[in-house]
Amino acid sequence: MLDWTEIILRLGVATLAGALIGLNRDLHGKPIGLKTLGLVSLATAMMLVPVHSDETRIVSDAGSRVVQGILTGIGFLGAGVIVHAGRHFRVRGLTSAACTWLAACIGIVCGLGQWRLVTVALIITFAILIIGGRTEGWLHKKLGGEDEPPLQPPPAASSDNQLT
Repeated sequence: MLDWTEIILRLGVATLAGALIGLNRDLHGKPIGLKTLGLVSLATAMMLVPVHSDETRIVSDAGSRVVQGILTGIGFLGAGVIVHAGRHFRVRGLTSAACTWLAACIGIVCGLGQWRLVTVALIITFAILIIGGRTEGWLHKKLGGEDEPPLQPPPAASSDNQLT
């Protein structure tokens, strides 16, 4: 049985980690942010703390089913932030959807108390989120990739299609 300190630590770190990832999304004006990803990470950690076997440091069969359910459900939440924009059917929100899934995974790992894994995952996450876009743009230019067409607003509905 976990004591209060361990429960607060696991849930607190999960919430903080998810919120930090969400803050990055907020700062970039994306459709998912600090509160959402903090809550996703907290919720997933909360689901894993009771089913984690501290003695064996493995997830039980019941815990495995909880993880599967969490990740399936998070897929739906992540899908909600993916949109098709403009006439060129550009897909937007994939990084935010991936961050949603990542926040859930970090919550799971916090719920399991795997602090080294949490630390390394967060370092890599912020390296990708902070320098990944710039690196991607630089490589795109150096390797001669095609520029994306500018984002176009959806065409306005004509008066012929409106109900009267």
